[in-house]
Amino acid sequence: MKPADSVRRNPGPEWGCDFLLWAERVWPSWIFRPALKIGAWVALLGMPAARDHSRDYLRVALGRPPRHFELWSHFFAYTEVLLLKLRAGRGAAIRCVLEPTQAAAFETLVRSGRPALFGTFHFGSSDLLGYLLGEHGRRVSILRLKMGNSTDTRLLGERFGRNVSFLWVNDPTHLLFALKAALDAGESLALKCDRLEFSSKTEPFHFLGARRLFPFTIYHLALLFDRPVVFCLARSGSPDELRITASPVFTPDAALSRAANLAAARTHFQAVLNQLDTLVRQHPLLWFNFLPLNPVVPPAASADRTPADRTSAASRVAVAS
Repeated sequence: MKPADSVRRNPGPEWGCDFLLWAERVWPSWIFRPALKIGAWVALLGMPAARDHSRDYLRVALGRPPRHFELWSHFFAYTEVLLLKLRAGRGAAIRCVLEPTQAAAFETLVRSGRPALFGTFHFGSSDLLGYLLGEHGRRVSILRLKMGNSTDTRLLGERFGRNVSFLWVNDPTHLLFALKAALDAGESLALKCDRLEFSSKTEPFHFLGARRLFPFTIYHLALLFDRPVVFCLARSGSPDELRITASPVFTPDAALSRAANLAAARTHFQAVLNQLDTLVRQHPLLWFNFLPLNPVVPPAASADRTPADRTSAASRVAVAS
């Protein structure tokens, strides 16, 4: 696992999120909404690196250079999702509506109580799904990068702390043992599988018109610990409602070889990314990966992967802040 800085900070002032919660409660909407929009303009102007990555991504997703208003809309969409997370952490009830496709298989898995690996991406309000799983009585460990001023994570942890815990990736050595302990204890894991920053176990898959590198560790963990894998994506419907799209469930087959299971896992993940690709193109402003887009891999660079042992694979975890 690649080393992480011990302490990082989200952009913005220390009191920013607390101020948002206060203003949302006290100010009328005709003042609060314009203030949010102004704040998105300030972020757009004050975060040149994120703005450049947003522009590069939107150029691919839209198939043309984005307009300045579209760049601002990308930042504003993230502001609205951040506010929803803050409101959920404060105690607002969030209603989840499953899209019909794959709903039955997902609900069966969630209600079964069987420990599972729940994957997602930096899309829409998907960050909330790990916490909402705790409301089903599941013990869920969420892999996160600990930030010095992450008010939304703190509030959500306090609200859902009875069934939700965090595995911080800032200390890779400690994470290795914490991860294995959580899996051995029968807990479910919730992790994001798009950013490469903290993952050395990657493979190329087709996404947004090219073969791009993605973390693949979730499937190695599935084989090592005999856990099913399912991916979920969430976007806002009506206020305080999430519309959730679930993937088919991947379950390792003990009757198959490791190579055959990994081949099935690659097929499953490509189908997941096809689903994500469709949603990203339908809702390009809801992809919140304000970092360089996953790098393109030439076909000749796609070599066979060497199987890893239990310890080394468990240490290469796909996570994100």
